[in-house]
Amino acid sequence: MPKRRRGVVVLLARAVETNSRVTIPASALAQAIRRPERQARLSRLIRQPSSDVVPLDRVDAVNVGRLLAASGTSDVVDAHVVVCARRTAQRVVTSDPDDLTLLDPGVELIVV
Repeated sequence: MPKRRRGVVVLLARAVETNSRVTIPASALAQAIRRPERQARLSRLIRQPSSDVVPLDRVDAVNVGRLLAASGTSDVVDAHVVVCARRTAQRVVTSDPDDLTLLDPGVELIVV
């Protein structure tokens, strides 16, 4: 198993041990699950009672649009991740921190 994947597995195991919530923006889920046959862990994660899949509803869509306008960026998924992280006061697990930092330099990141 590649080091990056191992790190995510360890983080998710720690979340289960500590009864922590895991928030998954639906937009990020859609992007990640394009090849479901290769996403067995993700499929299990979204079925866990401690996982919350957050829709891109009207309120979040407006907040995403405002964040994109303020940052001069255009990635709806990244902005939805930041909006969800802000609302839940959770850290974001990512392998690509640069775009998230452009959206919100204060967002707490765990880089894998």
